[in-house]
Amino acid sequence: MGEIMPHWLAKQAELKPDEIAIQEGEGRVWTFAQLDKASRQFAFGLLSEGVQAKDKIAILSGNCTDFIIAVHAASYTGAVVVLINTRLSESEIAYQLKDADVSIVLADEENAQVTKEHAWRKELRTLLLTEINKKKKTKLALVEEVDLDTGFTIMYTSGTTGAPKAVMHTYGNHLWSAMGSMLNLGLREDDKWLAVLPMFHIGGLSIYFKSAIYGMPIYMLKKFDEAAVLEAIMKRDVTIMSAVSVMMRRLLDELGNNCVPKSFRCMLLGGGPAPRSLLQASKEREIPIFQSYGMTETSSQIVTLAPGNALKKLGSSGKTLFPAQLKIDKPDAKGEGEIIVKGPMVVNGYYNNDEATSKAFTTDGWLHTGDIGRLDEDGSLYVLDRRKDLIISGGENVYPAEIENVLLNFEGVHEAGVIGIKNAKWGEVPAAFIVSDQVDTNTIKSNCKKYLASYKCPQYIWLVDALPRNASGKLLRNKLSLWAAEKLE
Repeated sequence: MGEIMPHWLAKQAELKPDEIAIQEGEGRVWTFAQLDKASRQFAFGLLSEGVQAKDKIAILSGNCTDFIIAVHAASYTGAVVVLINTRLSESEIAYQLKDADVSIVLADEENAQVTKEHAWRKELRTLLLTEINKKKKTKLALVEEVDLDTGFTIMYTSGTTGAPKAVMHTYGNHLWSAMGSMLNLGLREDDKWLAVLPMFHIGGLSIYFKSAIYGMPIYMLKKFDEAAVLEAIMKRDVTIMSAVSVMMRRLLDELGNNCVPKSFRCMLLGGGPAPRSLLQASKEREIPIFQSYGMTETSSQIVTLAPGNALKKLGSSGKTLFPAQLKIDKPDAKGEGEIIVKGPMVVNGYYNNDEATSKAFTTDGWLHTGDIGRLDEDGSLYVLDRRKDLIISGGENVYPAEIENVLLNFEGVHEAGVIGIKNAKWGEVPAAFIVSDQVDTNTIKSNCKKYLASYKCPQYIWLVDALPRNASGKLLRNKLSLWAAEKLE
């Protein structure tokens, strides 16, 4: 048994009963007392359905307050919450439900039918999130304390190569993630966090844990809409927002030449290295970009750029959060190597997958991230790329992110995705997919020669309407590889 502490939401309902917990855009406002009451009612509904401690309960839903109520409710029963990506195919959803030993699926109306039609065993039940609130109160007691070593949530890796892995987070992982973030960014009385990332991803869900731990209000949007986001920043006293690069581009287009209010103090940017052109454009509009680095296994960010360097060290993710450690494993002559991390926000392994756990986690707690990076002279991290995405052309290491940054600096290029294609002479050569309505491929190739070594220049360039991305905005390079194979047939 680990350290024991009061239930987070119950504590905030005691300390700040009438203060705002969630503001649903232009909709309902929930105080901490109201959110706690709804979560307890939901928990009694789960207990009446036979839910017990350590049972696996899946949530398949878009962003909504009922989603968060269900998560808190599950913790009041001691159950483990399995977060399912609504954008997955039916077969992918079925795989995760079976792999995680899920017994009950809580779904919104849009997604409920998926599991009802594809139940993989008779005892798997699907209930509407709105149905649970109608369940009668039982005499069973709720869990009023949390053990920080106890499993709380299961979230699957994106699975861009191979089968996705089930990451189990403990209460302690989530708590230390929130505390590490606060120690880096600080916490002000007027802070309000704009939440628009999908709740089934760690970057989205972690915001609501921060709210319960800090006693901080959340301004919630069900999906990303640049006009709604900008309106919230300009007029709704939002001070912090989590975003990925593709969101930032749309937001900058919406913002035009205007600047954000001085009260907006942090745009926490994740989802992979951001191109310099995006960072520069944000700087010109006085948007304080805090680049961060993290993954599902680190319970959200584990490295974040310090506030004083937000507009100085363009391209850096910064340094590790207070309780975390980071090293470059087996660096080469340039100081580049695999990023490995350690800390109380890093999970212990994968659920039901000892083989993957033994490969990624060392016996003394270090996680091999699979990402390539380097540290500068003062220890700030620069993430270069995913190890699995590295292109080796004629014995030279080629990072797709470096080529993408160059492409995105060309006028008229809106999006760029780079992969390696097998080549008989060089082993691999770079190939690029471009979203552009102004430039042709010959012009792009010519410009690349001015800024990139010859072996880094894309040998193939294809124009497409949009790049494939997952729900959190990350580029799906495996899909690009399939597209390339089709074009080269």
